[in-house]
Amino acid sequence: MNTLKKLKGFYLPSIRYFVWSILFLIFVTAITVVYPIVLQQTIDNVVLADQYYLIPYIAVIFFVLMAIKAVSSFSFQYLGDLFGITAVYKLREALYGKLQVLSFKYYDNAKTGDLMSRLTADVEMFRNFLSFGFADLIQAILLFVSSIIVMSFYSIPLTIVTMAAMPFLIIVVYRFDKRVHPAFRSIRKSFGRLNTRVQENISGMNTVKSLSREDFEIDRFSSSNQNYRQNYLTTSGIWAKFFPLMEFIGNICVVALLAFGGYLVIYGELALGELVAFFSLVWYMMNPLMNLGFIINQFSQAKASGERLLEILDAREDIVEKENAEDRAIEGHVTFKDVTLTYTTDDDSALKDISFDAPSGKIVGLIGATGSGKTSITQLITRFYEAEKGEVLVDGIPVSDYKLKKLRKYIGFVLQEPFLFSTSIRENIRYGNTDMPEEKIIDAAKRAQAHDFIMEMPQGYDTMLGERGMGLSGGQKQRIAIARAICINPSILILDDATSAVDMETEFAIQKALKEVMQDRTSFIIAHRISSLKHADEILVLDEGEVAERGTHEELLQNNGPYVRIYNIQYQDREAIMDRAK
Repeated sequence: MNTLKKLKGFYLPSIRYFVWSILFLIFVTAITVVYPIVLQQTIDNVVLADQYYLIPYIAVIFFVLMAIKAVSSFSFQYLGDLFGITAVYKLREALYGKLQVLSFKYYDNAKTGDLMSRLTADVEMFRNFLSFGFADLIQAILLFVSSIIVMSFYSIPLTIVTMAAMPFLIIVVYRFDKRVHPAFRSIRKSFGRLNTRVQENISGMNTVKSLSREDFEIDRFSSSNQNYRQNYLTTSGIWAKFFPLMEFIGNICVVALLAFGGYLVIYGELALGELVAFFSLVWYMMNPLMNLGFIINQFSQAKASGERLLEILDAREDIVEKENAEDRAIEGHVTFKDVTLTYTTDDDSALKDISFDAPSGKIVGLIGATGSGKTSITQLITRFYEAEKGEVLVDGIPVSDYKLKKLRKYIGFVLQEPFLFSTSIRENIRYGNTDMPEEKIIDAAKRAQAHDFIMEMPQGYDTMLGERGMGLSGGQKQRIAIARAICINPSILILDDATSAVDMETEFAIQKALKEVMQDRTSFIIAHRISSLKHADEILVLDEGEVAERGTHEELLQNNGPYVRIYNIQYQDREAIMDRAK
């Protein structure tokens, strides 16, 4: 119930649909209990009393009752569904909204397939319980109580005999609940892992096929599938064990009812019609108790799903916007003061006491081995992560003092592996500025050296891309991503190995265009090729999270440090190879 309490903010606003649904359910239950009474009257006062002329009237009464029950059943089910779907509509939006504000630190540990499972299967499981589970529980209680009241009216001794089996049935149901909830939670977890396995395989299909790892992936999927199968069979075993036991207890109750009820009829203490009605009422009482297992099943699945949804809703937001955050234009002056960053407590620091100053319009190059901290610096500027120590300032103000959307609005980010959406090339380019006119989109594409290959495509800028930009080469994706960054007209431009997938000739053309784009903008160029950043105003050479040396291209060549070693590998060794080839 704690799960339901925590999620009440999503279903309480729609509670009026639930209340109306229950009112119609009361009509349905009342008419259901009236059936045995009409049957008893027909047997005792019509058939046995030879009052056959009353049969047409009884038929009309039955028809009216069935019509009322049909209308009430429709209203009850429709309003119940309306209650559930309205509640989860708001819940799903809240979950999706929460995923948008969670920091990169959360996604570092999250699995895409598992998150997809939570937003689809788990939300749907919770909806089923809201739509039907609550109502089924109330219907079971109403049927049980009303049946006992009518049964007591016919025969209190026979009612007591019937109720003798109830404590045993309640104990079995209670033990069933204790066993089935953990089992269903295991099912939901294994289903999430299965989804993750499928999602990763489809996303990485190029890698799988290029390395001929199809059999390995099939084995991994089979392992996850087997785990899901085993958890499901464990749950089925619990059902198979408890439900026959509940049915057995119910049948003992029926046998006792027939034996004692027959005795009362023989000795004239109970009419035949009353026994028939009593028998019907016993099943109205027993079925809710036996169906309590199904209700518990629904509740257990909903509880397990609700707990997984709450894990997202309750996830800590590491990057929090201050109440009176700055909402002002940004010129782009970036300053790092003794900044240290550690991603997780068990890892070494990704950055250690980093300090530098990049006035507006300055170009800063970042070079170093993989994992040296180049990307970490840019992720602190955009506040994707929070610095452990020190300060990151933009225009003299800590990045934590800005409104997040305002800060990121003035930062253009081009990644080494850019993400493109499954929409047209035009929509991808203007994704950060949806009001961008056509001529500006084309101008941005030309600057990024993308216009020519776009125009060679079947529908030009209206060409629809596949998932993650399938159909384009790595270099084409990078050029579209550069055009997208140009479109937002950023004050700070970050190029994270943004030309790594293009040939040297295209890289030269893009760099030539970017020199114009980078004018009056603070630019950070992360690159492995010295040719991509040798024109920078300052180059930071990073090694294991620290600045090993800094300076211009010419200054660093005089230091005989790490930069020179990189330069020799990329230039002198290449020239020697070319000389040998001649």
